[in-house]
Amino acid sequence: MAAAKLQTAPVGEATDSPALGLATLFRVVFVRDLQVGLRRWTDASNAALFFILVVTLFPLALSPRAEVLRMIAPGVIWIAALLATLLSLHLLFRADLEDGTLEQLFNLPYPLGWMLLAKTLAHWVITGLPVVLMAPVLAITYHLPASALGVLTFSLLLGTPTLSLLGSIGAALTAGLRGAGVLLAFIVAPLMLPVLMLGARATDLALAGENVTGPLYLMAALLVLAISLVPVVAAGAIRISAD
Repeated sequence: MAAAKLQTAPVGEATDSPALGLATLFRVVFVRDLQVGLRRWTDASNAALFFILVVTLFPLALSPRAEVLRMIAPGVIWIAALLATLLSLHLLFRADLEDGTLEQLFNLPYPLGWMLLAKTLAHWVITGLPVVLMAPVLAITYHLPASALGVLTFSLLLGTPTLSLLGSIGAALTAGLRGAGVLLAFIVAPLMLPVLMLGARATDLALAGENVTGPLYLMAALLVLAISLVPVVAAGAIRISAD
């Protein structure tokens, strides 16, 4: 408990100043969560290890022919990214709810959704960004051409933050529940399916040499929409969990 209070102290100290802007508050919450997440790197690395295992085991279970692997690569990589996101969502709010950090955030005279957005971004940097960086390396084993690798990486860069934001709604709703992993998956998986389909479709179009701007524009629009609306919904959900 003492350690938890020490970790949350920078937030409280920073918010004592009435001149604190929203940008500074965002940075304080983001850096604090990033530091805490890096200290718990064994928990955060589970998502990346799971992603690697899923992507590398599929070729062993299916045909080793290049044309078959190239055809299934977009779906396999995106499904692995979605499952890795689901695996890491329980880390998003539960610890802060248990050690009282969220109660401190509730009492601050600033929008709760803004602070949850900072926490979600830090969670994505720790769990989602490694997936984006590893994906093109692992996709080489599926014999994807360079043009498709670029589209795959960019689609993951657009899509994985959206997955984390959508997952924050379920994580907020189930933060006060023990063993709610399955329930969390049932809540957020249907919301994530459009992102998965668009990301896989963009890579398929790149493999076929067709125009990929349509799916990528839609993914960018979903990301902007998620940034605008999801933190507000998550703020309401986390207040319900705290009560």
